[in-house]
Amino acid sequence: MNWYQLEINQIFSELDSSEHGLTDAEAGERLQRVGPNKLAEGRGISRLQILLHQFKSPLIYILLIAGVVTFFLEEYKDTGMIAVVLLLNALIGYIQEAKAEKQVRALKSMVVARARVLRDGKEVEINGEGVVPGDIVLLASGGRVPADVRLIKTIELKADESMLTGESTSAEKMSAVIEEAISPPAISAIWPSWAP
Repeated sequence: MNWYQLEINQIFSELDSSEHGLTDAEAGERLQRVGPNKLAEGRGISRLQILLHQFKSPLIYILLIAGVVTFFLEEYKDTGMIAVVLLLNALIGYIQEAKAEKQVRALKSMVVARARVLRDGKEVEINGEGVVPGDIVLLASGGRVPADVRLIKTIELKADESMLTGESTSAEKMSAVIEEAISPPAISAIWPSWAP
């Protein structure tokens, strides 16, 4: 459903909500029904993949070829040195990448988005994963948008979308209905306008 094409009262009707927000009981039931407001976790990189990744470099390919050539030329000292360099490089790279992967996982667990919503007609701050369809989310200057939202009321709202669009200037946002359908950028990139 294209929420941006609906009037506010239609949205409240569709989501069984109001401008006073949901009750705690309704929000809890919806959270059970639709699940938490979070992106699906990608599969982590296995230790074997981290190790194999250490050998994916043009310089490593050149060293491997040099090692094979020196082996066939019976230059076993050179072959041994090249093998030692390759193994040390793989070991150091593996240790660094494994630590970095572990740190990224630790940071993800520490950073928890917060959201201000209306519950039972009162403003409360909740974990961003607890935002459910029908919640009234309150946005303020400098804050993050915790979910895909349909704006109800705005006063000179601008959003920094540089991570999504690459644009350096903030985009002005409004609560008015947008009549024409908007095609997502991912679809137009996959299916260009000239394609049949």
